[in-house]
Amino acid sequence: MKLLTFAIPSYNSQDYMEHCILSLLPGGDDVEILIVDDGSKDRTAEIADEYERKYPGIVRAIHQENGGHGEAVNAGIRNATGLFFKVVDSDDWVDYEAYMKILKKLRELAGGDTVLDMFIANYVYEKEGVRHKKIMRYSSLPQDKIFTWNEAGRFHKGQYILMHSVIYRTAMLKLSQLELPKHTFYVDNLFAFEPLPYVKNLYYLDVNFYRY
Repeated sequence: MKLLTFAIPSYNSQDYMEHCILSLLPGGDDVEILIVDDGSKDRTAEIADEYERKYPGIVRAIHQENGGHGEAVNAGIRNATGLFFKVVDSDDWVDYEAYMKILKKLRELAGGDTVLDMFIANYVYEKEGVRHKKIMRYSSLPQDKIFTWNEAGRFHKGQYILMHSVIYRTAMLKLSQLELPKHTFYVDNLFAFEPLPYVKNLYYLDVNFYRY
């Protein structure tokens, strides 16, 4: 079984998608990269197939009729074989050093006695032309340990969990029967919050992983 499945929802995103894929490939055989071509009209489908041929066993191309971002995420969940699952939008990417630290920690936690449901890391707003990037950190959460909701502190104003910051246990996601709506904008919050009643054990790593 793969350690971590990444789903890349892609619609007419050829200009950005390769940068996203290249940022994920250093995970090697530990990861599965699902490129979900959501009815694209540009070269997205062709690029997805090229990467599947070039990286067999790591990259898989999934082609479907256009159903919107939510249905692309749904397809990722349905096809995921990794122990953990994360969505990375096709115009975003991940930081290499933070990525390696997260994979190392996930390997360690996967071999432990406690089942981890949710892994949290920081994300960064990479707005063009801005010198100081805004980083979303979670200072109210315990560090260097698996914890439960009872141990989590209060979030500060403007501090919130988004899809960008979470990695879920795949089996838990499927158990929650999460089904995002088709042809609907802004389903990110549904992905971040609907599974939370099923989350018992969490881990927070203070690294700037996701670049948004």
